[in-house]
This record gives sequence, C-alpha cells and structure tokens, in this order.
Amino acid sequence: MKTILAVVSVVSLTSGAVAQKTPAVVGLKTQAEPYATASVVNHPRTIGWPEGRKPKAPQGFEVIKFAGGLDYPRQALLLPNGDVLVAEARTKAKLDAEPDVQRGQALSKTTGFSANRITLLRDANRDGVAERRFVLMGGLNQPFGIQYANGRLYVANTDGVVSVPFSPGQTRVTVTPQPLVSLPAGGYNNHWTRNLLLSPDGRTLYVSVGSASNVGEHGMDEETRRAAILAVDLRTGRERLYAYGLRNPVGMAWAPGSNVLWAAVNERDQLGDDIAPDYLVGVRDGGFYGWPYSYYGKQDPRHANDKRELLATTLMPDVAVGPHAAALGVAFAKGTPAAQQIAYVARHGSWNRSAFIGYDVLAVPFANGRPTAAPQPFLTGFVADEKKNEVYGRPVSVQTRDDGAIFVVDDAGDTVWMVRRTS
Repeated sequence: MKTILAVVSVVSLTSGAVAQKTPAVVGLKTQAEPYATASVVNHPRTIGWPEGRKPKAPQGFEVIKFAGGLDYPRQALLLPNGDVLVAEARTKAKLDAEPDVQRGQALSKTTGFSANRITLLRDANRDGVAERRFVLMGGLNQPFGIQYANGRLYVANTDGVVSVPFSPGQTRVTVTPQPLVSLPAGGYNNHWTRNLLLSPDGRTLYVSVGSASNVGEHGMDEETRRAAILAVDLRTGRERLYAYGLRNPVGMAWAPGSNVLWAAVNERDQLGDDIAPDYLVGVRDGGFYGWPYSYYGKQDPRHANDKRELLATTLMPDVAVGPHAAALGVAFAKGTPAAQQIAYVARHGSWNRSAFIGYDVLAVPFANGRPTAAPQPFLTGFVADEKKNEVYGRPVSVQTRDDGAIFVVDDAGDTVWMVRRTS
C-alpha cells in the first residue's frame, strides 16, 4: 500500500480523477499536421553509467543496480523462486541500410556481436543485488520475450518461438529447444523483437510481431503476420490473428483484475517531430488499429487514397505517450487497489525528433482497469547531455514483483535496475 500511495503522489492523482474528465485518448495534445516540421535524424550516443551514478526515482523510492555488466539485456522474466531471467541480444547491422540508419547504429551501440542467450540472475539473500549469474541458454537467434508456465520455458527468437522443459531453480538448460511457431524476421528499423505474454489460464501464448517497414513501403505482402499480435493455442499449436494494424507492438501486460491485454506500441516515423505519438492500448480481440493507413483517426498522407473505408472501423489508442519516444515496455504495479492502479511504460528514446523525448519510465494512473490521467515521469536521469546527444543508458522493458519492486532493463546501459520503496 505504501508503494502505491507514493506513486499516486508522484503522478498527482486524486480520488476525484475520473475517466469522463480525460480526453478520448489520455495524454493526447492537439495533433500537429504532417510535415509541419522536417523529419530529422537525431540518434543518441551511449556513454555508459559513471561509477556511482544511477537513474532517478521519486521521493520514497530507491534505485539499486540489481545486475550490471550484461551484454545488451532486453527483456526480463521474474520467476516464482525469485530468480530473474534476462534475454541478451543485439540488433544485426544493416550494411545495405540508408546512411541515416547506419549512422544511428554506430551512435546507439545497438549493433554488433549478439550474445543470443538467456542469463539467470540470482539474489539469494534478497538484498536487491544479484550476486550470482548463470548462462541458462545459449545459441539462440536474437531472443527477446520469455515466459514460463506448466513446466516449460518459452523463448521468442526473432524467427520463431521455442520451448524447453524447465523448473525454477534450474541454472542450465541442456536439451535442444523445440520449435512452437515460426515467425517472419527482418524489417525496417530493425523491428526484430518478438515479445511473449501468457494468458492468465496458461493456455494461450500471445506473440507480438513488429512491421517489416515504416508505412508499408515494401508492399503489404511483406507484412503478412506482422504489425500484429498473434495468439497461439498451446494445446493444439494453432495460431490466429489476435489484433493487427499495430506498427510495432512490443510491451504486453494484463491489467490487474481484468482480461484486457495492454500493449505499448511504436507509431510511424518521418512525418515530423510530433507525429505520431506512440501509445498504450487495451487491445481488443480482432481489432484493427490503423497501421499503415491511418494514425489517431487521421489518414496518413502517404496512403491518402488507400483503404479509406477502414477509418470507420479503426480502433483508437487509449494513452498517448509521446511522438517517437519508442515505448517498448509495459507492466502494472501488483497488489494495488482497483481504484489506485499504475501502469509503468519504458520509453527507449527518440531518434526521429529534433529534441530528445523518452529515455525514461512513465507512470500512468489507472482506476478499475482504465487510464484516468496523463502519464507522468517516474524513472529519469538516463540523458547525460542532450546538446552532445549523449545518454547513459536506455530503458527497454519493465517488470513488477508482488512486493512492489520494479525491475527496469536498461539495454544500452548493460544493466538491470531495481526500484523499491524506502518508506
């Protein structure tokens, strides 16, 4: 309870905040017009965390380096016994990419040798620092999403989901992973991450797959089973399209006390500084969310005459979290009252904007499974010097624990941070 009260204080949420007083899309300001500003390339340069420096949390919280010295950690999974699994993988360099993409790869430290492994971190004495680590699985292909249920560990490689028998406490997997479903790989801006989320009953595995392009410029045949969330029945192996028109859905989480799957989605580039905001959305089964033809109910000028009839059935986002901010992770605080829920959103940071945005973790107030107020900063301090385009690290995903602890994976900083209350 103390954790939630502290967070609520940070985001200035009062008991009087109700949904009908918020706009149709929470946090959405007046929309800019396409090309109102030039499309710019403004990649960060990662310099790493100096000794003694760490991200900044609100009063009443402390930030602890749970584990450092990792090799581009991406996604974490908190196991029932307290162990933490982390997928480590880098983007593959695109030698035939456009010059601005190559420049971005060089600056952001995202490309190069990929560890392609799952590392197990163990904090046996629960002091907030993992004193032991093990390579649980190696030889993977750009792993990202991880889930565990019914004695099996599921790992999302960029080209498919695999599974292995697993028991919490185990420190090494020696059996050959078994394929569950193949996935289309590659794509514009390296939309290679494949995240996973199990249904509450453990019967369905949801798989997020980003687009192969910015706005379908390679043709929509290239987007089959992409820009979508897929649902796989673990009993039969059958797959279906759960939702689509989601340019790059990465973070996924269940809202507490509901059956609503929430996703953090990256919107399109190259329309100007303020178009289009990334978003958080409660995904509807079978829903279409606009990509590539429209955004926030507006037709994309690059598809001015395409599929205009879809606008009438296109679903809107729920929470706008900033244009080009690269919202990649989402998790809900656990054990909170229904009227005082919080969703944490990890924003990896912009490259297609003249002024930096993102490089932080936001707190989004919820009540009874619905957002009630605009997002507010929760974990900051990742930007070292914006004038020099320098950042210490970049938050990519977030997980929460029953005791209120919040785990933030910082890929560029090679670190997993733990945020916990002090009072």
